[in-house]
Amino acid sequence: MVQEFYVQQVRDAEHKNLAALDALATKGDAEAYVRLVRDRIQESFGPFPERTPLNARVTGTIERDGYRIENVIFESRPGFPVTANLYVPTNREGRMPGVVGTCGHSANGKAAEAYQQFAQGLARLGMMCLIYDPIGQGERLQYVTDKLTSKKGSGVREHLHGGNQQFLVGEFLGSWRAWDGIRALDYLLTRPEVDPDHVGVTGNSGGGTMTTWLTGLESRWTMSAPSCFVTTFRRNLENELPADTEQCPPRAIGLGLDHADFLAALAPRPVIILAKERDYFDVRGAEEAYERLRRLYSLLGAEQNIALFIGPTGHGYSQENREAMY
Repeated sequence: MVQEFYVQQVRDAEHKNLAALDALATKGDAEAYVRLVRDRIQESFGPFPERTPLNARVTGTIERDGYRIENVIFESRPGFPVTANLYVPTNREGRMPGVVGTCGHSANGKAAEAYQQFAQGLARLGMMCLIYDPIGQGERLQYVTDKLTSKKGSGVREHLHGGNQQFLVGEFLGSWRAWDGIRALDYLLTRPEVDPDHVGVTGNSGGGTMTTWLTGLESRWTMSAPSCFVTTFRRNLENELPADTEQCPPRAIGLGLDHADFLAALAPRPVIILAKERDYFDVRGAEEAYERLRRLYSLLGAEQNIALFIGPTGHGYSQENREAMY
């Protein structure tokens, strides 16, 4: 009964959202809608802390064929270190595009094979990629034993435990994680090799979540490619899909927001939704999100800047999805 009650609440909210989208008739209407969702996203996630010194340092370098990997640590908040790998092409001169890579729920964070693969791929194509560990994964465990293993379990379990603590004091783990991503972009833009007019964000699964939220929160991106996350809140609830703490932004549904709106906030800049036929993030919702965005982008005169790619396999940043992102 509780499940069906909330499904109906989300369906009703979605109907209101669709009516608002259907009412858009001109480019001016679409531009006003983009401004509205930007404000609502900030209301859901904010306020963010003030920017403080990154205190960034490179702790090591690994030379590879055509690129090098720099081990980087920066502070997203005072005394709160973020561990990252920066993939730097070594066969290209002048400024180059930069990409922030966000990780899914891999226990080893940025060291996971699929995430190293997309970072390496970007570097081989002449783009710098900064991929960083999420809170509770890789080198950023928060609840550790004497042997530096997680007391709670890395990834989802640490996120839920930390997220529940934050709810008690009116904060949101997703905002802390998004701030890490925003400061990752700040660091990337300190690098003289990076062209600030060409900076993107991509990630898969939990990284697709953060890519989606970051697309809505940060106006400096010039492209976005979330993988294996974007659907609709209704599809998730109808499917009884469990969700991590940071995948449930405070008051988002009440504010009239859906996954597509976080991507709409970047319009008319290029966005590609990467989905999978056999993903547990419902591909029907990805198709619905795309159609909503396609209409919005069409009103803005930029329909060529919104795309949907659906890979044939199950959940993951597989080769065909990475190639679509490139």
